[in-house]
Amino acid sequence: MDELSERNEQSLYELTVRLITKHDLSMTRQAIAKHLSVLEDAGLVSSKRKGKYRVLVFNNEPLKNLLKTWIE
Repeated sequence: MDELSERNEQSLYELTVRLITKHDLSMTRQAIAKHLSVLEDAGLVSSKRKGKYRVLVFNNEPLKNLLKTWIE
């Protein structure tokens, strides 16, 4: 989520490369896709077509609502 909030609308390939190089992770693209699937089920990530690629979009609204509930 940090990588998508820092740079939104990345392809799965771009996100994988950033995670591996920036954070020295040794995850496969398939493993990252599984994690993204969980985030998508939670409403935190969605995907959309941008040209010939599908990009990932971070949705922070559920987190804002949760934080607002905690603060009140």
